[in-house]
Amino acid sequence: MNKTELMNAVAAKSDVDKKDVEKVVTALFDTIVEEVAAGNDIRVVGFGTFECRERKERTGVNPRTKEQITIPASKIPAFKAGKAFKDAVDAK
Repeated sequence: MNKTELMNAVAAKSDVDKKDVEKVVTALFDTIVEEVAAGNDIRVVGFGTFECRERKERTGVNPRTKEQITIPASKIPAFKAGKAFKDAVDAK
């Protein structure tokens, strides 16, 4: 399912105009990105947690030259599903 299909499904379930759903979904995604990028967690009870995790610096190997390289530390977005979400997926 892509973003357009998601918005169509939400509009059908909520009986709300597609343009309004598009505004809300876009604002929701933008807010999640902004908050996680700022280092804040977003916890939605029953759904899950969006968070920023830090990767330590590590050593890797260039597959082309077999030369060892240092991969710098970085921050990555992460999602941890909540219990209700996990249970709903496991039930099907």
